[in-house]
Amino acid sequence: MEFHLWLSLVVICILGALSPGPSLALVIKNTLNGGVNQGYATAISHGLGVALYAAITATGIGLLIVQSPMIFATIKYAGAAFLLYLGIKALMSKQQNIKLSQQNGDFDPTINGWRDGFLIAFLNPKLAIFFLALFSQFVEPDASWQQKGVMTATVGIIDMLWYVIIAFTLSRGPILEKLKANSHIVDKITGSFLILLAARVVLN
Repeated sequence: MEFHLWLSLVVICILGALSPGPSLALVIKNTLNGGVNQGYATAISHGLGVALYAAITATGIGLLIVQSPMIFATIKYAGAAFLLYLGIKALMSKQQNIKLSQQNGDFDPTINGWRDGFLIAFLNPKLAIFFLALFSQFVEPDASWQQKGVMTATVGIIDMLWYVIIAFTLSRGPILEKLKANSHIVDKITGSFLILLAARVVLN
């Protein structure tokens, strides 16, 4: 791949990562309630999930997902169910967080960043549509596996680094403490946002 094309891909991936959505809300939630390590786990696993979708698209399987209404709908509704689960969990987390704080001031041990980050990426079949549109602009029909590998790695690493930066920033200085002091507000906002996104996925 020519360098200027790769730079164009990098810019598009950065803009895609910067756009707010359920992934950003999840990284914030897991960093706040689970600590920076869970924030990092969410970021890394999300990047792996995105890279996996990019690889699936590069191999042509992504086209099969998009063209199969049953497969697409299955992944879509599973993703909506997962968003709903995360949203309800966030809305109900206030009492649990207070209990944990009273006991030992520890983070919520039920947070699983590795699972959450990967699933919120993998259960989003619209990523297949996005990568089909994106790769069609950069990948020739006879492109080598090396070129496809570079593109897949670029997509995953940029996504991963962005959310790692988010988790790192939230955990520095007074930021995390201020968020924790208002965790019930953050949880309600995050939970409501995730539930609305789940409803939007189902209705679209």
